[in-house]
Amino acid sequence: MTATGRPSTRGRSAVTGTDWAEEALGLLLGRVGETAEQVDDRFPLYAEPADGRWTTTGRGSWTGGFWAGLLWLRAGRTGSDQDRTAAAAVTGRLAPWVEADTATRGLILWYGTAPATGDAMAQALRERAAKAAVDAFDPELGLVPWGSALGGARLRARADGVPGLVPLLASAGPEGRAAAAGHLHRHLDLCLPRDGTGRPAPAWRRDRTHGWLAEADPAPGWTRGEAWLLLAVADALLLADAVSWRADRLTRAAELLLAGCAMLAGPLVPPTDARHADGPLDTSAAAITAVALLKLALVPGAAWSTVCAARAEAVLYRLAHDHLTRPGGPRPAGMLLDGCYDAHSGTAVRHELVWGDFFLTLGLAALLGRVDLRRV
Repeated sequence: MTATGRPSTRGRSAVTGTDWAEEALGLLLGRVGETAEQVDDRFPLYAEPADGRWTTTGRGSWTGGFWAGLLWLRAGRTGSDQDRTAAAAVTGRLAPWVEADTATRGLILWYGTAPATGDAMAQALRERAAKAAVDAFDPELGLVPWGSALGGARLRARADGVPGLVPLLASAGPEGRAAAAGHLHRHLDLCLPRDGTGRPAPAWRRDRTHGWLAEADPAPGWTRGEAWLLLAVADALLLADAVSWRADRLTRAAELLLAGCAMLAGPLVPPTDARHADGPLDTSAAAITAVALLKLALVPGAAWSTVCAARAEAVLYRLAHDHLTRPGGPRPAGMLLDGCYDAHSGTAVRHELVWGDFFLTLGLAALLGRVDLRRV
């Protein structure tokens, strides 16, 4: 292992500069083409590690925007009108989620439209979604509720209901920016440990008698939830020059997450549950973290910029070299393996996940200067 966190190249051809990132990005986008042929008009969710066969969903669920986003990232790389048409078609099928009662419309409709540079339809869909999200903001609770669209109690707050929704809300003018700040800070109030130590509590339920109560699943130690929170904080810090975001508090939140969740010193690819280091890994948590770190490195004047940028590159390198399938093997090339959909239920615990592919692709494209993370 080198000082930068890169695996040693001893015993194999050395990769220099950013050649490794170019190679990995090419494999991921090649996989996008294979996936498109396999899933047809459905949305990929997770793929079997043995053969790359996707489990799909008809409406996209909370992950549909990542498939649209991958298609837009491919179109941005190729410049092909055919690829742009394919991306636009999938994005259009996300429209029913605009009015769905779910905070995950941020994941769906931000990441499904933000990479669509210059596409009028995607922009119009994003604007509709932003207005609907502002309308869903509950002033009494101080947030957009988790909602009932995916099942379960409606009045909940979860770490995965913040990323994507912060920039989506903020795109809707002054009212939207106020809602975005309220939504984020209320989640930080709930999720971050009050004494500044320990792991975030990622899921809460509103009780009429007792107020907000922490839920047992997912529990503190859910590393993907921690990554989602860091991503939302990073997005807010990049917007802080235009909005009164309480930037000092956001800086403290970022520092707490970076230190308390060992995002700068712990494993480059964390276990899905930090309390069980011998359990399944979650490469999707690592990929989300890498993008969040790259965003933090862009925050003007931040003391952490250099270390965040170096750590992000080390994470991306590890994912590309140790967890991405290569040509010539028994399964398709370009699969980011070892993602964990849900360890608690035992669902897809060592699989390729569509959002893991998206964030690895986004991170590599940003590292190579192909995507501006201030916009996606």
